Amino acid sequence: MSFTLHGIPVSRGIAIGRAYLIAPAALDVDHYLVEPADVEKEVERLRTAMDAVREELDVLLADLSADAPSEMGAFIGVHLLILKDTMLVQETIDLIRTRRYNAEWALAEQLERLSRHFDDIEDEYLRERKADIQQVVERVLKALAGATSPTLHGGCDEMIVVAHDIAPADMLQFKTQTFQGFVTDLGGRTSHTAIVARSLGIPAAVGVQQASALIRQDDLIIVDGDHGIVIVDPAPIVLEEYTYRQSEMVLEKRKLQRLKFSPTQTLCGTKVHLCANIELPDDAQAALDAGAQGVGLFRTEFLFMNHKDGLPEEEEQFDAYRRAVELMQGRPVTIRTIDVGADKPLDSIGGGDGYESTANPALGLRAIRWSLSEPQMFLTQLRAILRASAFGQVKILIPMLAHAREIDQTLDLIREAKRQLDDAGLAYDPGVHIGAMIEIPAAAIALPLFLKRLDFLSIGTNDLIQYTLAIDRADNAVADLYDPLHPAVLHLIAHTLREAKRAGVPVAVCGEMAGDPALTKLLLGMGLTEFSMHPSQLLFVKQEILRSQLKLLEKPVADVLAAYEPEELQAALKRVAEA
Repeated sequence: MSFTLHGIPVSRGIAIGRAYLIAPAALDVDHYLVEPADVEKEVERLRTAMDAVREELDVLLADLSADAPSEMGAFIGVHLLILKDTMLVQETIDLIRTRRYNAEWALAEQLERLSRHFDDIEDEYLRERKADIQQVVERVLKALAGATSPTLHGGCDEMIVVAHDIAPADMLQFKTQTFQGFVTDLGGRTSHTAIVARSLGIPAAVGVQQASALIRQDDLIIVDGDHGIVIVDPAPIVLEEYTYRQSEMVLEKRKLQRLKFSPTQTLCGTKVHLCANIELPDDAQAALDAGAQGVGLFRTEFLFMNHKDGLPEEEEQFDAYRRAVELMQGRPVTIRTIDVGADKPLDSIGGGDGYESTANPALGLRAIRWSLSEPQMFLTQLRAILRASAFGQVKILIPMLAHAREIDQTLDLIREAKRQLDDAGLAYDPGVHIGAMIEIPAAAIALPLFLKRLDFLSIGTNDLIQYTLAIDRADNAVADLYDPLHPAVLHLIAHTLREAKRAGVPVAVCGEMAGDPALTKLLLGMGLTEFSMHPSQLLFVKQEILRSQLKLLEKPVADVLAAYEPEELQAALKRVAEA
């Protein structure tokens, strides 16, 4: 019987093949009390299992091929760090010793405790890092049970992996096999499966609830990565249509590669800058490979996550920033200061006490608010970024600014960081540009405060949409209301672009809207000339830019901004696409 499942589209393309189901490790483990005389034997059993998992991950990391996405090595490295972390290892051992839990029970109990720290995290990327801990625990449970990690068997050339969730180390093993796509019950746009699928260019749909329960082994399935749709046992006419679309996409991708080295400009000669968003220093290589003209957003949060000994020291941060800068070979690298806060437990897996969750973390002590409340931490990061500026073109981007005093305090701390580097005799670029994320409606409306004080702006559309519409973009109950094309959102973006241009201040868009080819002409017509996105989207957006004539976009874009009724807005957007 044919049926369709809906999830989150995270990696473009169409996959057609047979389902290969991977069962998760059962977290419903045996619960029993260990005899007092056997407690240390149970502790040793746990340590042996953890050592086996560590050895397995070490082998995978050592065997990582040169063409493997940089994300894979980094994610495996994070799992290795978790295996050494006292909050997982020592606390689990303490449960065995003090409560006499068997190893599986103690491990599952500690996982539950750690998971609760992550449940109220507002930031989608950091919240999904809870999956790292779960995946490590699953591997240890399998080792305790004497099971091995999942592998793909057989010679089918059209396998599609279907799982509750997929660990990055398992994805690394799958890379050596022939498969067409991924489907997972869990995950979002920033989950590991999504990130690696995009880096591999493999169609994927995540957050497809109950997929692993409803899809059976060897079912014929279609994964529509553009729309997050999974079609099980498709009708012949549907299969024929998707097969045709798949072949068309393959040809399109081949043609797109020809655009990689051509100048990025509209038909009327307007130059446009295409940059990449990265999370890890080594992602800079993927940005270069995709033809990026720079890094428009380096999210530094990853460096602070799952850190064994509290927050990373200045030298560690400096090495990471310098590596990204050097990899970009003179192209600009925009480094955003840490975007975490009281609602994001950086050290909940790092041995610290963490920060207490607030009642409404999205509106709480996060991003620059948290950085200003921790000036020594902030100065450490600022010094590290400034030092990296001696090795290439660096810009510093500050998230979630809204008040004049926040801007002024930030600029004062940057001056203090420069003074400290001067006193230490350390080199940096004294003219490094400082910019602000425009992601709060108040910031867009009070733009003169920013234009007067800063060198550039970057519109973070993900949070701007969230705060404008009062929609938690990670809450499935209201996800259908998260609308980048809401008139209020479009007016804030257009206003920011218009006023920044009038003031002669460069402005970019670095949220998801920048990487959506369907919105490229709209943003161009509003005046945007700098886009930053995931590297995999660069050529799709570039193709739209090369096809655009700005003069022809003026009237339809004005019609979009004048439209408030849904029907009028859709009709105007259609005219933009056709211009």
